[in-house]
Order: sequence, then structure tokens, then C-alpha cells
Amino acid sequence: MLGAVETRSVSPVFVGRADELNTLHDALARAAAGEPQALLIGGEAGVGKTRLIEEFAGAACCQGAVVALGGCVEIGADGLPFAPFSTALRALHRELPGELAAAAAGQEEELARLLPELGEPAGARGAGRHDEEGMARLFELTARLLERLAADRTLVVVLEDLHWADASTRHLLAYLFRTLRAGRLVVLASYRSDDIHRRHPLRPLLAELDRLRTVRRIELARFNREEVGRQIAGILASEPDPAQVDEIFQRSDGNAFFVEELAVCAHEGCSTGISDSLRDLLLVRVETLPEPAQRVVRTAAEGGSTVEYQLLAAVARLAEDDLIEALRAAVNANILVAAPTGDGYRFRHALVREAVSDDLLPGERSRLNRRYAEALEADPALVRADERVARLASYWYHAHHPAKALPAVLDASVAARARHAYSEQLRLLERAMELWDDAPEDVRARLRPVDYTEVYPPCGCDPATTPLRYLDLMAEAAVAGRFCGERERALKITKRALRLLDEEQDPLRAAWFWVQRSRLAQLKSHGDGWRELATAQELVRGLPPSEVHAEVLAHVANWSMVHVPGPEAFSAAERAVEYARMVGAREIEMTARLTLGGLMVDAGDVEAGLEEMYEVNRRTVEDGISAVAGRSYVNLPSELESVGRSRDAVPLLERGLAFTRSHGLLDHEAWVWGNLAESLYSLGRWDEAAEAATRSERVGQSAKPSAFHAKNRAELALARGDLAEAARQLTVARDNFGKYDHAPQHALPLSRIAIAVAAGEGRLLDARAELERVLETGFPPGTQRYGWPLLLTAAAVETRTAGLPAAGPGRPETLERIRLAAKSLTTCVPVWQAYERWVHAELLRAEGRGTPEDWAGTVTAFEALERPYDLARVRFRLAEALLVAGDEERDRATELLRLSHAVAEHLRARPLADAVARLAARGRLTLTRATQQPSADPADSLGLTSRERDVLRLVSAGRTNRQIAEELFISPKTASVHVSNILAKLGVSGRGEAAAVAHRLGLFPQGAGDRLAAG
Repeated sequence: MLGAVETRSVSPVFVGRADELNTLHDALARAAAGEPQALLIGGEAGVGKTRLIEEFAGAACCQGAVVALGGCVEIGADGLPFAPFSTALRALHRELPGELAAAAAGQEEELARLLPELGEPAGARGAGRHDEEGMARLFELTARLLERLAADRTLVVVLEDLHWADASTRHLLAYLFRTLRAGRLVVLASYRSDDIHRRHPLRPLLAELDRLRTVRRIELARFNREEVGRQIAGILASEPDPAQVDEIFQRSDGNAFFVEELAVCAHEGCSTGISDSLRDLLLVRVETLPEPAQRVVRTAAEGGSTVEYQLLAAVARLAEDDLIEALRAAVNANILVAAPTGDGYRFRHALVREAVSDDLLPGERSRLNRRYAEALEADPALVRADERVARLASYWYHAHHPAKALPAVLDASVAARARHAYSEQLRLLERAMELWDDAPEDVRARLRPVDYTEVYPPCGCDPATTPLRYLDLMAEAAVAGRFCGERERALKITKRALRLLDEEQDPLRAAWFWVQRSRLAQLKSHGDGWRELATAQELVRGLPPSEVHAEVLAHVANWSMVHVPGPEAFSAAERAVEYARMVGAREIEMTARLTLGGLMVDAGDVEAGLEEMYEVNRRTVEDGISAVAGRSYVNLPSELESVGRSRDAVPLLERGLAFTRSHGLLDHEAWVWGNLAESLYSLGRWDEAAEAATRSERVGQSAKPSAFHAKNRAELALARGDLAEAARQLTVARDNFGKYDHAPQHALPLSRIAIAVAAGEGRLLDARAELERVLETGFPPGTQRYGWPLLLTAAAVETRTAGLPAAGPGRPETLERIRLAAKSLTTCVPVWQAYERWVHAELLRAEGRGTPEDWAGTVTAFEALERPYDLARVRFRLAEALLVAGDEERDRATELLRLSHAVAEHLRARPLADAVARLAARGRLTLTRATQQPSADPADSLGLTSRERDVLRLVSAGRTNRQIAEELFISPKTASVHVSNILAKLGVSGRGEAAAVAHRLGLFPQGAGDRLAAG
């Protein structure tokens, strides 16, 4: 067992806990079978959590598992960042050095943030990369490290005392519990349930983990009387007197630790002097120690959960023999035990340490903390290097020495940032701000921004020579708050900074804070962020180029692209690129270029815009600018989808998933999943689209990816006829986007769904009102991908409700407004040209003026696209128009309806399938072919024409549409039409599936495709 805490239990007998132990053994068995397990053990202090874990760990080791223990460390009420994970990984490094080195290969610099033994951590002072995803990248690498280590062996990772965990540890544990999917791994964490008060930071995590079906929670109850009797018997090595059992059971109330204390006191004859108060019960055995031992125990209580021997010796100031003798007395009394690393001591139970610490006088506590700090300053080697700055900061802070505490706390904030422990960095920076006014002026004058700020730009001053300002701390704290998700705290800091700033004297710094406030307002759904960005833009207007100026313009361009695309957004993006290049701000340049490329595509300069976006993707991936690369994997496929290139978008999105996952870009990954759902939907791969939408919801950390997921779910529910689900998902989407998010890319699709839901529920006037709200605002430039489907839905609603009495009033005006709105939308690519024809045909149909020719042109337009559901819908409309025109086109209409019905059945698009069936019934048409004598060619049963059989042979041989066209002396467009017809008749969604069906049915002898190609 690695890092095992050798707590000397007074009772050698393990009492009770059979059900709990069985649960743990079951988890171990499941993990050994390759199913990762996550468990939480809760219980009040002293109830026996550690003893249960020790029993389980020992059994796991006997079964060949590798067990690594780590405990959350409390130092002056400040948890060390990632302490339990660092301890557990250090134990694994000792036990499995070669395996861990292989598992960490290539990521040593990042993982060194948790395990310094791997080398110099990336992001040491003045270097490295910090952003919102920095911590998530570290989490992803840690999860993959554990999965690799657990690939060939059962691995048990135990994290104790979660109630003391720092925020970063809590976040990492939650990430592991959510994302572990492979490996023979058990992750087990314990916590004190009686310490989790209403505002305890662990409470939200426990609530989140309770919602995960993969996490099992064990709550340890107190012992009953029988179990207390067995425990006392083990302690005393003899059967206790029943009256004594009754008394101890009554006084301990079944708490295992109190039973031990009371039993020992009773055995030693001191029970009559014990007060009924908990504190006195815990202190009674301390007070029986010799005075030197009591002094050492009091000293150790302020040193932290574990105190190194040399550090304790330096602070206790006893002769070595006297110190050893005092420690021996404390160990023999079961108050202190040797630390698992063998170089120090810790209290046998944390309750005793807390009681001893609480019993110290205020001045005594300050003096002890000052001694610890002075000893550590005099000899930094007294503690581990990765703990040194945090412990020194804590000691000086609790010594109430601002002159020493301020620089120490700032050093600790830098160390926390280097480990991506942004929650701890924020807390330390807030503590530095608290100390600022109390620290002497000469101490503050020696501090420099270059030493303590990194993500905050210099704002026109030299950070190496200019003294650190209070505003610099506020800026770094605001960014740390955004990075760790404490957005409300960050927003408050930003607002306070802007109240302190003189914007006329310091416009760059003020502009920077306004940008942060804009980002936080959007993240918190407190507004759309434009007012703040406009203020920042006004502040930098007329100033020379700078990093802040370029960042402001880049944010303005990106905001405008999403909310009000047009010439101003284009101009801001161009200037952002120019300014970023002038000042060498590479990341800002790439961000602005990506925005510029998207604006170019939306404006109709499709190929140039896509080329620019592909270039940004390539360069940012190569140069390691991960945040922009992650965004490029969102925006570039989105633009490909917008111009109808869904098949090109899918492989790019799949690469994006691998990239964002490996770099811990969780929100980016969620958007990639959402975009993948959209493209798969367009391609007719609806089940895969549904799964992608679900993954988007699981991964995302913020509300907007969840809203995007709900929008995709609503689209799918509408197409499959589940109106209630569509309405529910519409509500979820609107709630998550918030009342301030009116971006067309979100608002227009939701309005389209709202129109369809309202019409489906018979609320025509509500559907028209929703349309009217959209048309009053109009369609901003570049929003044709959202505008055309909305107008089509509105036109189809008017057609479908034409016979209803309530539809008449206002109907001509509505159709005319749709027609006028359509003229404002561009048709720069084939997909929107096809939609234009569709909307035009639908409007004519609503007015009773439609002809087969209108729908024939629409079908032809969609036959050139890879959108099987849309093609099936317009084929249905053409069949309907043909049947109205006369009997001479019945055969053609029948074939069209069969094709539409095959696609609808394959996609489970129930409304379309039912509409096709009803039309076929009215026209007395048969959707299934008449039963014929068995044919020697199985292709006959599929309804394939002779030409389609030839095309399917070539598809099965892996030929592209162009190669098929060359072989059969037809155009690529005609080949594409044949392929679409074949996919529909076979009821499949792709060429590979079609080839599989042909192979399964034995349609072509082996090599037939090659012979045809050769002939």
C-alpha cells in the first residue's frame, strides 16, 4: 500500500461495517473488470472512516491492487493546492517509476504542476500559458495519466479529508468522477459530514456528484451498543463489564473515536475527572502529559496536519534529547504518530489537533506561527519545495505580520498560478489586498508587477521597474476569478477597480478592466456585454497601437460578428489584426484573423474566408496557441456547415474533439459536439446527431453549450414529431441562453422552433406573432443560414393552416412579408439558392398558384446537396404537385413518394412518413412494390433501376462520384443524384452503409466492381 497512514488504532479488532466493506470490495471487483469506480465515504469526525479505508486498502493490496493514499492538508485553515493528488501521485512515482514515466511521456511539464518529481513545471515565474482552460488541460492530463496507469493493473486512489480540500482539488476530483471511462481504477474520497455546514464549499460538489449515476456514496453511521461492546473488548483485550459498556455507549453515542478515548481513560482510572464537553474529553489525555510534552503538542498543533521533525525542533527550541523524550510521551499516549513519510509527526486524530489549537491563547498562536515562519525562512529545506511558499505565507499571515505576510502571500499566489490552482491564487490575491494598507510603504515599493502578474498586460508601463500597484493585484485577481469560475467575485473586483481608476489619466488600464467586465457580464448573463466593450473602445480611440488596444478591437470584432455582423465588425477585425501584428501580440492576431475569416464567409467571400480560417487553425495548432485553436475547431466547421459543406465539417469536428479533449478545452469541446450534431443532422445521421447533442450537454461547463444542446434536441424532436419534447427543449434553451443573449445565431433558430411548436399546437396567432417579432428586427448581414429555414417554416405554416377559419385574416399580409424578407437574404452558395427556390415554391403553394415545375426545380437543387431529409421533403411536395396536375404523372409521383417514405422511415421522421402515407392513400398509390416472382438478382427487391445497379457496383468498389461519372459517361451531378436515390432505397445514410448492404445481400460477386471499372 503506497503512502499508507500507519495510524495506530487502539482496537486491533475491526468492528462492524460489513455492508460498507462489501460495497468497496464490489467496486474493486468491477474496477478489476475494466469498469472505473468512483466512491464517496462520509461520516462525522471519529466515526471510523479512516479505519474502514485502511481495512479496504489492506485487502486490495492482498488482491494485487496498487493503492495510493493522499490526504487534504490543513494549514492554518488554508488547504494546499492539489495536496492529496500530489501525495498520491508521489506514492505512485515511488512504487511505479517506470510505468508512471511512460504514462506521463510528452506531458511532463504540465503534470509537474502536480508532481514536481517529473521536472520543471511549465508556467514557472514569467513563463507558461494561462487561460480559462489551463486548469482543465491539467485535469484532462491527470485523468489520462491515471487511466494509462490503470490499463494493466488495478489502481486504487484514496483521497482523505475532503472537507479540507482546496477548490482546485475539488474541481479536479469532480472532473475525474465525471470523465473517467476506462481503466481498472477506483477513486475513493472521504469527508466529514458533520463539518459540511450550509455554506461549506464542499456542499455544492457533493450535490453535483449525487446527480452522477456513476458515483456511489457511503454514509457511515455510529456504532450500536453491541458494536461498542466488541470495540471495547478489542481495546481492553478482555470482555468488558456490561455496565461499563452501557456508560461508554451512552457518553460516546456510538462514535468510534470517543469510545476509544473513554475506554482508555476508564482503563487508566481517570474517567471520573472527565467533563462531558467534547473539547475537555479530547484534551484530558493531553493534560496528563509532562509539561515539555504538552508544549511540543501545542507547538505541533499550529504547524499543520503534519509537521516535519526538523521544523518542529527549530520551533520548539528544546534540547534534542528533551524533544525526543517529549515526542515519545506524546506518541505513547496515542496523541501523536509518526508521519507516513517517516520524517515528521501528525496527530493521531485531527479532532485532537483542533481541540489543542483552539485551546491556545491568541498571542500564543501568533507567536508560534511567527516562529514557524522564521524557522522556515532561515532554512527553506525544512519542508518540501512544493509546499514551502504556501506554508510560509500561511505562517506569516497568521502571525499578523503584514510586512512579511504581503510578499509571502504574493509569492504563494504565483506558485498557485503556476499550478493552475486559480481558486487558491484568487484567495491569496484577495488576502494580499487585505494586507496592502497595513504593509509598510517601503515594502510595497520593492514589489514589481513583473514578479506577480502575468495574464495582466503592462498597460503602458514597464513592469520590471514600476512598483506594483493595488490595481495590479485587482486585475490579476479578476482574471484568476474568471479562470476558476468564481465569476461573481471577479465581477465585483472589476467594478471596484473601475471605481478607483481615473479613466482620463489611465485609459489603457481602464479599457482593459472594461473588457474584463464585458466578458464577465456575458458569462454571468448580466447583459450582452456591449455597453462595457463600447466604453473600452471609446477609451482607446486615438491612442497609439498597444496590446490592450488590439485586445479591445479583437473583442469588439468578435462581439459584432455574433450580434451585429456587418461592415463595422469587419473594420474592427482588420484593425485588430493590424495592431496585434504591430505590437507582436500573436494570440490576439490569430483571434482577430479567425473572426475576420468568418466575417468574409458570411459576407459572400466564401473561399477566401475559409482559406483564412484553415490557415489560423493550422498555425495555432502548430504554435500551441490552444485557446484560439480550440475556437477555430468550433468556428471553421460552423462556417462550412453554413455554406452547405456538412461532409467537410464532420472530419474537422472529429479532429476538434480530439484536440479540445486533449487540451482540456471543455467549453470548446461542448461547442464542437454541438456543431457536430448540426452537421450530422444535415447529413441524415440523426441517431449520431442525438448522441453528439447529449455529449455536448455532458461536457459543457457553462450554460450556453447546454442551451445549444437543447436547441439541437428541439430540432430533432420536431422532425420526429415529438412536439412536447420540442417545446420542453425550447424552454431549456431560452432559459440557458438568458434574457440578454439576443445573438442571431441563437435567437433565430429558437424563433423558428417556436413558430413550428406554436403552429403544431394550433396557436397560429402566436406563430405569426413570433414571426412578426423577427421581421421587425430584420436579418442582419450574414445570417442567411438561420433566416432561410425560419422563413421556410413560416411559409409552410401558412400552407398547412390555409383551410382553418382563423388563418384567413392577415394571411395575405403574412405571405407578402415573408416574400419581402426573403429578398433581404443572400444566396451566395448552392444550399441557400436551393432554400430560396424552396421558400418561393412554398409561398406559391400557400397562395394556390404552385406548379410541378416550381417543385421540380427545387428537387433538382437539393439533389446536388447532401441533405437527405430536405430532399425527401421537397420530393414529397413535387409528388403532391404532380398528383394535383393530373394522372399522367402518377408513376413519377409514386416513385418520388417511395423515395421520400424510405428516408422518412429510416430517419424515424414520423410527420413526414405520415404525410407521405396519407397522400399515397388519397391518390390510391402503393408505397411498396407489388410482390413479384423471386428474381435471380436481389437488387430487384430493392427497386433499383439498371443504371442504379451499375452505380451501386461502383459505390461498393469505393469509387467517388466523379470516378462513377467517368466510368458510366454521365455527369458528376447525375451520379450524385443516383447515389442519393440508392441511399434512400436502401434506407441507409452513407456510401459505406450502402456498400455493406450490397455485400450482405451478395448483390455483386467479388471483384465485379473492378471488372466493370476495367471494362
